[in-house]
Amino acid sequence: MSQYAAIVSYFSTGAYDANTVDEDQILSDLLTELGVKNKIVAWSDPSVNWSEFSCLLIKSVWDYFDYYPEFLLWIEKVRKLGIPVWNDLDLIRWNSTKSYLLEIAERGYPVIAGMLLEKGKKIDFQEIQSKISADTLVIKPLVSGGAKNTLKIPVSQWADFEGKVEMMIQEEDYLVQPFISEVAEVGEYSLLFFNGVFSHAVLKTPAQSDFRVQHYFGGTIKTIEPDKQLLESAKSFVREFAQNTLYARVDGVLINGEFNLMELELIEPYLFLGLVDQAIPNYKQALKERLL
Repeated sequence: MSQYAAIVSYFSTGAYDANTVDEDQILSDLLTELGVKNKIVAWSDPSVNWSEFSCLLIKSVWDYFDYYPEFLLWIEKVRKLGIPVWNDLDLIRWNSTKSYLLEIAERGYPVIAGMLLEKGKKIDFQEIQSKISADTLVIKPLVSGGAKNTLKIPVSQWADFEGKVEMMIQEEDYLVQPFISEVAEVGEYSLLFFNGVFSHAVLKTPAQSDFRVQHYFGGTIKTIEPDKQLLESAKSFVREFAQNTLYARVDGVLINGEFNLMELELIEPYLFLGLVDQAIPNYKQALKERLL
């Protein structure tokens, strides 16, 4: 049977894909070059007949956290079809909530994990301070992306923000993390892996006086060659937590020379395919190994 691949995307509103190269289209072109029939579809489109595809490539489901209950239902719907999905559904579900960072931290890996603020629970600021030694805190939803609903709060001004944070956690779980000054001063490293093999890397730097590295907030991105230590650190996260992935993006920061994980992107990472010459050939080779 010939392959018919669904490139799983989202209904773009421009919120999360401003100033980006269309990587869905790049993927479609690569599949066509490999002789694989394909179609770009939104995960939330009720008119899609998922059973007509021989495999699903989950690429740009960039609004899943805006419709999280529906996304989890979609995962279960696809699971029942029994067709191959990359990255696989168990991994995607695990990676869809930032509680995975707490799990990685519990395993003893260097990670900026933080502490859970449970929905509806009273905030204990003393407990936060006992667990997170930082002058500034970052608070973000446990299920989120694109710096959505993310607050940066100086500890000295906690009283000014406490009411707002209390209101926010009536709606959903949040994660409170230390603000990492190295992100603003140096930037956040992203190392890309296809089929577990290192492909390319970039350094993302936030706009002046901002702390969000996303390009749609004015951050800048440059390609880098990671040194041996940085590369080995990133590989260790892929080996331990992202086995058998078509793609994985390891985001982190260097603190006193040690690489600390900030995000392990296994659902819908932007792959920076337009920045590095070897990125598209490496991606194509990985797709060929998976599909052919």
